[in-house]
Amino acid sequence: MAEPGDGSGTTPRRPIGLSGLRKAAVLLVAVGEELAKQILRTLPETDVQRLSEELADLRDVSPELSSQIIEEFWELLETQNFMVHGGFDYASRLLVETFGQERAEDLLMLVRRSQEAAQGNLAKLQRTDPQQLGKLLDTEHPQTIALVLAHLDPKRASMVLDNLSEEHKVISIQRLAEMRQFSPEMAQKVAQILHRRLENVGDTKRKSYSGFKAVADLLNRLNPEQAKKILESIEESQPELALSIRNLMFTFEDLVTVPPATIREVVAGVDKRQLALALRGANDELRAQIFKSMSSRAVDMLKEDMEVLGPVRSREVAQAQQEILNVARQLEAEGKVVLKLETGDEMLA
Repeated sequence: MAEPGDGSGTTPRRPIGLSGLRKAAVLLVAVGEELAKQILRTLPETDVQRLSEELADLRDVSPELSSQIIEEFWELLETQNFMVHGGFDYASRLLVETFGQERAEDLLMLVRRSQEAAQGNLAKLQRTDPQQLGKLLDTEHPQTIALVLAHLDPKRASMVLDNLSEEHKVISIQRLAEMRQFSPEMAQKVAQILHRRLENVGDTKRKSYSGFKAVADLLNRLNPEQAKKILESIEESQPELALSIRNLMFTFEDLVTVPPATIREVVAGVDKRQLALALRGANDELRAQIFKSMSSRAVDMLKEDMEVLGPVRSREVAQAQQEILNVARQLEAEGKVVLKLETGDEMLA
């Protein structure tokens, strides 16, 4: 049997037709009783039960088969290590050099499936009734609630949030916004506990996470008055956090999506030099949208102001855009404009 990376160009034979469960059972037999016990202690009860049934059905495991499965397990560990420390492209390159193209693709596919399965248990809650899930989560720690919300799409997460107590709504949003990463192991433990509790009431490595954006998407789908109350509560204790969330709920580029009447109101209420400065950093579509809301003479004057500005710092452009957004939000608070339409909604003349 050729060793990996020995340059022989041959690939070790692999166990054919064995399920992942059968391979796991063979591996437990191959590593010995003591190590097998330690491994089983780290597994969920459902996995232990499935493996126990498979072990009971196991007959006559040859040394050759045991060797092949141990080698495959080692390769998968190496693949996962490569992916964690260097990313998918790095892992792919090393694995192709070590095992060849075909085996490298098989290993990467197996590891990615394993990672997805480890992170996917909480995703199953997507199919749980939001009202029931919200009531169940209302007894949990805010960090647990935030972890679950992170695995739901914004629409369902907002429905779950709607069924939490006012206190939990605010603190869970804070935890979600501050979340930067979570471990699949922790997500799996939380999922197991929640699934067990749901059944009782009759319902059956690190990953990066953008908390602010998820919160913004979630709050955008809530009743505006409710979203406002949550943000105001956060603002009392963490004003910077609240501002970061507000900034992602509606950005300067989002002005391209608002009704023409809103654009006219906003343009009329801002300093024209600030507008010229802000538009220096805007895309062509937004510029055209704003120009359409102005008279031709006003557009000519604005374009002239933009030209005479000369080189400007990106920080100054961002500040000008923020000031215009502040004007827009103030107009919205006064009921004079609409910044964000509900999905499927439209303005009628």
